[in-house]
Amino acid sequence: MDILRNIKRYLDIYQRYIGRRLYIIFGLTLLAALAEGFGIAMLLPLLQSINATDAAEMDSKTRLMYDFLDTMGMADSVGAILVFIALAFLGKGLLKFAEQGYQGYLQAQLLRELKTRLFDKYSNMELNYYNQRNTGHFINVINQQTNRFYSSFSQFTKFLSMFITTAGYMAIAFWMTWRFALMAMVAGGGILLLFTYLNRYVRDLSRKTSKEMSHLNHLLVQALQAFKYIVSTDKVDHMRQGINDSIYRWTGYTYWQKIAGAFTNAIKEPVSIFFIVMVIALQVTVYEQPLAPIFVSLLLFHRGMQSMIGIQRNWQLTMDKIGSVEMVDDEFNEVEQWQEKSGKEQVGRLANGITFDNVWFAYDKDDGPVLKDINIDIPVNNTVALVGESGAGKSTLVDLMTLMLKPQQGDIYIDGIAGSNIDLPTWRSQLGYVSQETVVFDDTIANNISMWAGEHSKMKEGELEMKVKTAAGKAYAAPFIKGLPNGYDTVVGDRGVRLSGGQRQRLFIARELFKRPNLLILDEATSALDTESERYIQDSIDGLKGEITVVIIAHRLSTIKNVDRVYVLDEGRVIEQGSYDELYSHDDSRFKEMVKMQSL
Repeated sequence: MDILRNIKRYLDIYQRYIGRRLYIIFGLTLLAALAEGFGIAMLLPLLQSINATDAAEMDSKTRLMYDFLDTMGMADSVGAILVFIALAFLGKGLLKFAEQGYQGYLQAQLLRELKTRLFDKYSNMELNYYNQRNTGHFINVINQQTNRFYSSFSQFTKFLSMFITTAGYMAIAFWMTWRFALMAMVAGGGILLLFTYLNRYVRDLSRKTSKEMSHLNHLLVQALQAFKYIVSTDKVDHMRQGINDSIYRWTGYTYWQKIAGAFTNAIKEPVSIFFIVMVIALQVTVYEQPLAPIFVSLLLFHRGMQSMIGIQRNWQLTMDKIGSVEMVDDEFNEVEQWQEKSGKEQVGRLANGITFDNVWFAYDKDDGPVLKDINIDIPVNNTVALVGESGAGKSTLVDLMTLMLKPQQGDIYIDGIAGSNIDLPTWRSQLGYVSQETVVFDDTIANNISMWAGEHSKMKEGELEMKVKTAAGKAYAAPFIKGLPNGYDTVVGDRGVRLSGGQRQRLFIARELFKRPNLLILDEATSALDTESERYIQDSIDGLKGEITVVIIAHRLSTIKNVDRVYVLDEGRVIEQGSYDELYSHDDSRFKEMVKMQSL
């Protein structure tokens, strides 16, 4: 009963992504099995025809087939019967081709469906879910586990096809010599029962393998992203130990899976021959049956036994990858619960401003709130600065502003519309965001700035090229770009590895200035720049004053002297607000204390 429950469970999972189309495969398999079984059964009247056996001496089954051939005028012609048998096997071959071709089509559809749907789900997941996982997990699921899911589906369809084929063989064998077929069914059932524990063992190994692959991906991503640091500080041995331990566990699970597969393959032929010999002995010595029906049933039995063991082998191979099926399906179910909920009210160009109304937020209820009773107004086309010590909640506040996070209490209003009611793409398309983590793509300088708005190498002296160069100039990126071998067509490498930290940051700023956003968020945007570059970019940002809304998170307070309003945060609360000069004019203000500390 356990195997039947598992078959239904996994069939439901595959059907969830493929639909009922997979039943076409099973229908074609059944027709192919019946065609082959019928062709084999026709050997019985062929033998009778060769031996010139009188129709009156034939048993009822042989007589029925003889009469069928006789109605077609083929009963007394050995050549005609051979042609008929050949046509039956040709039909079987065509049906198998159709079955396997359609199976290949469904497999390709499945892989495409899994990867695209999973990417879409990840693209729309809440930030909290992303923060709970690691990059290695996401890469493992969407890249490796979906491939193993695909392989498992292939083996599962083969398993059910073998099951149907075996049923077809046994049905015809049962019709011809029921005792013979009954013994074969008992023998095959016994084999499958004996392998139950082995299949459970292989399934457990598969689950462990999938989890270990996710852990190994996590370690590898960490090591590669920190490559320069761990090599330059001689920390490779520490990383290697963890990676080697994970590889050892993974390859150990794989080894025992292969051993289980080798055992099944090794006993396939001996078991089949053993039961064939036993059944023939019983048929001849105990039941004293004639050899002609036994000969034909023997072929059916041999085919059936091979298929029966094939059932076990393909089920075992299905279990070999079933951990990936479960992981991918569980991931779909879990990420579905963490999908962003977008409102239906579209927002136009920011016209009035952004308001935080008694906003409270916590990443984890047990850790307490990160932001407490936040009340902030950001009027349109104003420049606002958020300052405070690390951990004060500034970046969290910005994530709430982009609606990537949702407050537990209070609400955020965009032009008077509650954030929960806003159609998210219509708001986020207005944003430019230079985050603390520099985002640079492995592409050309021009494509990094324009985000593939047009292939720079194909551009003429036109509007797009001028827009790219203007953005680069405002970000003080033009001087270093001109010094690169291919200028704006220079490929910067993975995460901009061929550029310095300051160059990456200037490139990032240029991209956001290229967009000409309605709201520009700068989270420590000039932290990696030298004084000259910072001053030049600061002038560009000051030049935006009154044209767009700008929100700046800054630790260097000298960069926010010209902002319209400053909010000082401490331990998740706004403790002071006002212009730079107003806050600095108060002797007991926290802001003045911070400015003086940076002047030392």
